[in-house]
Amino acid sequence: MRHRKKGRKLSRTASHKKATMRNMATSLFRHERIETTTAKAKELRPYAERLITLARRGDLHARRLAATKIQDREVLGKLFGDIAPRFAERPGGYTRILKLGHRKGDAAEMSLIELVN
Repeated sequence: MRHRKKGRKLSRTASHKKATMRNMATSLFRHERIETTTAKAKELRPYAERLITLARRGDLHARRLAATKIQDREVLGKLFGDIAPRFAERPGGYTRILKLGHRKGDAAEMSLIELVN
């Protein structure tokens, strides 16, 4: 039984899922929109929004906490310098998921996750 087991497994071990979320969040902040499966997009949304909320705080401790998740210094600088000020007045809901249909190869449901303007 999966009682009180939060989130999706995504057919990965815990460490692989952790790495997947870090890489997807880095790509999302670098390109501001990525195309992925719907399950991964739904799992990425709270992960990325937590990082944006940290960046909105803007202090050194928040930057160090975010740096444990985003290991690309260029993307970390963009998160704190460009993305966080854009969402300074917004109380949440920084990302949007748009469903695109099914992938041709395996019929997986695809989505576009992007930062809200």
